[in-house]
Amino acid sequence: MQEFKDRVAFVTGAASGIGLGMAQAFVDVGMKVVITDIRETALDAALASFGEKAASVRAILLDVTDRAAWVRAADEAEQAFGPVHVVCNNAGINIGGKMQDATYADWDFCLGVNLGGVVNGVQTFVPRMLAHKQGGHVVNTSSMGGLSASVAAGLYCTSKFAVVGLSESLRADLMDQGIGVSVCCPAAVQSELFESTAVVRPESLADSGAAPPPAPDFASRAASPIFATAMTAQEAGLRVLNGIRRNDMYILTHPEIRKMLETRAQAIIAALPDEPPNEARIAVMGGGRHMALYEEQIAKAPPTGP
Repeated sequence: MQEFKDRVAFVTGAASGIGLGMAQAFVDVGMKVVITDIRETALDAALASFGEKAASVRAILLDVTDRAAWVRAADEAEQAFGPVHVVCNNAGINIGGKMQDATYADWDFCLGVNLGGVVNGVQTFVPRMLAHKQGGHVVNTSSMGGLSASVAAGLYCTSKFAVVGLSESLRADLMDQGIGVSVCCPAAVQSELFESTAVVRPESLADSGAAPPPAPDFASRAASPIFATAMTAQEAGLRVLNGIRRNDMYILTHPEIRKMLETRAQAIIAALPDEPPNEARIAVMGGGRHMALYEEQIAKAPPTGP
């Protein structure tokens, strides 16, 4: 996707963090943007932050786990700005703790938002994008936790690994339909994820064994080394914009995770049986029919800068 002016974007979880960074980047290149979030006060503040550019922004309250609300939001977006060309399924929550301590409520909350919210966005908007025949792009936010496991983050990693697989498969299905698909896997970004997670967990899922301890005061956290060195949401948003422009399958924002990715890939290859492959099995499986999806990305020049 090369032309952005007057195109329409729909971003979930856009009241703060990466979602707001995406929305700001989109508005700056002339797009009309619908920002959505479940937090009304935060959404109002996000809309106000656009200043004189707020006329290009529409704020809609949206619980990404509510499928009927998705339809209403999509209808409102189209009525306000016309067909949607870029959909960013970005809303997410953070949850920690050992998997053996998790409750069903923890699983339902984590998967309902982090995976179910993406599924609902795809189900709502991809048919509409195919129908308007103007092309477009879908960005699903995963995490570096969708590419590697982590201690005391099993529920989160499960949800984010699933988003990676969903995105790769959706890209394959839409390759000849004029709709690109990217999965964004950021590392640390300055955001309010800890604070927002505590706010949005519904009372019906209050029973928790895996939730992390209460987040520290935002002012003290902002002064911490990990927050101070984290990427800004604005820079992350620019990297997403350029990933869409390049039609990247993976939008990896942090070069610092290279060693982790290389080590995991080596561990997977090392686990293969040390024996010649069965050519008959390869023939039955269709040879390398799945590899084109990945070969396309390998052939691209590596992205540089935001």
